[in-house]
Amino acid sequence: MKNKVSANTVLITLWTIALLSLLVSSCGTKKKEGSGNNVPHDDEKITYNELVVGYAQLGAESDWRTGNTESILEAAEELGVELLFSNAQQNQERQIKAIRTFIAQQVDIIGVAPIVETGWESVFQEAKDAGIPIILVDRRADVPEDLYTTYLGSDFLEEGRNAGRIMVDLLDGKGRIVELEGTVGSAPAIDRANGFREVLEDYPEMEIIATESGDFTRAKGEEVMEGFLDTYGGNEIDALFAHNDDMAIGAIKAIEAHGFRPGIDIKIVSIDAIREAFQAMIDGKINATVECNALLGPQFFELALKVANGEKVPKWVPSDEGVFFPENAAEILPTRKY
Repeated sequence: MKNKVSANTVLITLWTIALLSLLVSSCGTKKKEGSGNNVPHDDEKITYNELVVGYAQLGAESDWRTGNTESILEAAEELGVELLFSNAQQNQERQIKAIRTFIAQQVDIIGVAPIVETGWESVFQEAKDAGIPIILVDRRADVPEDLYTTYLGSDFLEEGRNAGRIMVDLLDGKGRIVELEGTVGSAPAIDRANGFREVLEDYPEMEIIATESGDFTRAKGEEVMEGFLDTYGGNEIDALFAHNDDMAIGAIKAIEAHGFRPGIDIKIVSIDAIREAFQAMIDGKINATVECNALLGPQFFELALKVANGEKVPKWVPSDEGVFFPENAAEILPTRKY
């Protein structure tokens, strides 16, 4: 009888050990929640519903930016992504603070549209040290390539070149141009200016007689254009190159207030392709707009999910863009979402 009890005891003990081992093994395969350091195995891919993203938007300086923000927010809601969103209101320090907050919250991915190119290396290094990948959206940052995973956005240099080519055609290779620059030090302002000048190098009779920042806003665009007109007079200005449509729309007010006809007396080429630029083309006040695609939300989250799952992505993912003129503006306007 004693031997029989001992055998039963051993059997029960073995079953208990086996059950505990199974439970431990099962718990060990669960995905770690809420950590930017977590890289899933092939058999435990993160889904959109599990993705936590921090997004540091630069502000709301234009209709383009408003459309861009709406695209990010709408895509996150449709996909079921947990999005922590920050609006820096055109202040770099606020963007940096937001990124540090995202790091502390251990998000999976950080998206950022840098307000200017410089001043990011320290906080990007902090994100890298925390194991949280950074995706640049719309604007580049002047940092070593190992501090960010990928850039999603436009070829600002080519946008400037396209604007330059259009301007050459409008002026037949000869004319005096004023330029409304974007935010000083920002990637689009730098590249659009350089691209435009690249084209003009082959046309010595085309001259940029004045350049000043309108900070990508309508109010500032109107103010700076008034200064150009006060200094040179409308008869001395053949054309305006505006780094975005909002500044061009502001400039139109100044041109009309001085008694000149925008699009006729002063040719206008701008960038972004917002809805109001199409209406201005229909009204004959803007001669062309070069598209800068604002609707980057779906592409951004697709990239974020790939990065979170350890997939390789290109260092630059360009957005699809076009060039628009008055002759097709009425047909295209109803399809524009921003």
